Amino acid sequence: MRIGVPQETARGERRVALVPDTVGRLVKAGADVLVQRGAGAAAFFADADYERAGARLADTAAAVLGQAEVVVKVRRPSLDEAGLVQPGAVVLGLLAPSAAPSRDVLAKLAERGASALAMELVPRTTRAQSMDALSSQATVAGYQAVLLGATHLAKLLPMLTTAAGTLAPAKVFILGAGVAGLQAIATARRLGGVVSAFDVRPVVREQVQSLGATFVAAEAAETAAAEGQGGYAKELADEQQRRVLAAVGGHIKDIDLVVTTAQVPGRPAPRLITEEMVASMRPGSVIVDLAAETGGNCALTRLDETVVARGVTILGPGNLPSTVPLHASQMYSRNLQTVLQHVTKDGQIVLDAADDIVGPMLVVHEGKVRN
Repeated sequence: MRIGVPQETARGERRVALVPDTVGRLVKAGADVLVQRGAGAAAFFADADYERAGARLADTAAAVLGQAEVVVKVRRPSLDEAGLVQPGAVVLGLLAPSAAPSRDVLAKLAERGASALAMELVPRTTRAQSMDALSSQATVAGYQAVLLGATHLAKLLPMLTTAAGTLAPAKVFILGAGVAGLQAIATARRLGGVVSAFDVRPVVREQVQSLGATFVAAEAAETAAAEGQGGYAKELADEQQRRVLAAVGGHIKDIDLVVTTAQVPGRPAPRLITEEMVASMRPGSVIVDLAAETGGNCALTRLDETVVARGVTILGPGNLPSTVPLHASQMYSRNLQTVLQHVTKDGQIVLDAADDIVGPMLVVHEGKVRN
């Protein structure tokens, strides 16, 4: 089995799909790994590291894509790259299958007779936990979000007792207690902030409290109905949404740093912070919106921009995991390795649409766009 690792072409993407350590494991298992020169450079993995791990190097993406039976990517391939994938090949990556720009790419892969597995569609099951790329990358994003917010905040996070007096700790509010939110809570606590969190799923209350944060509840909004398939949140009814906004609005005005992480798979991000809520916050406060790529949890968020409204700074960073490319690549690479091990039988890729892991991930197969 020949595995190809082309250099990422998405704007600002610094991660690489496979790191040398994972390449070494795959080579020992019998795979032939072909890596484009410079593919790992932005994540601080040198070409020499890949060669020592047993990989072969190619000068261009075309050389990789034209030979690979399995193409591993971080982000979805470009339309040009999709046109170079050889018939019968399998593409694995964060393909964003529900995003409009992905439609032409998936259609091109289907036209080429290739198959594609979307890493963001790994089911949230115990058996697939080590394949869950969304969770591994959300860990990085939650950590980075707090650091980013802290650098823009007008005050220090921890309480400090100094000769010049005592500084009160900053108040941090995390909206959404999934993987990114829980990591944000843990990071803010380590930095000395007083942390509170909100989520519509009642099951996360104990997780929030176990990290030392206060759970903010919305009257009658916390229901099992708010939890969708795989443990993700799902869209709320109008009355539930009204109660959520009331709870958030009543709490946010006293907060220094807000990190929002709430997303619904395949849907625009829920709007949890209105312009009126922003206006109620103290000047110098900061909002870091991790849902910016899907529309944002805050009404004023702009993707990859910094907005200042009435003294409140609103950050809409896209692709935060790419800002920590070494560790993000290491985790993502292990996710890919586990998926490859799951679908490899006797040295060949076998895609069983009836498999409880492969089926949900399979977005292109047998000349058709699926799921």
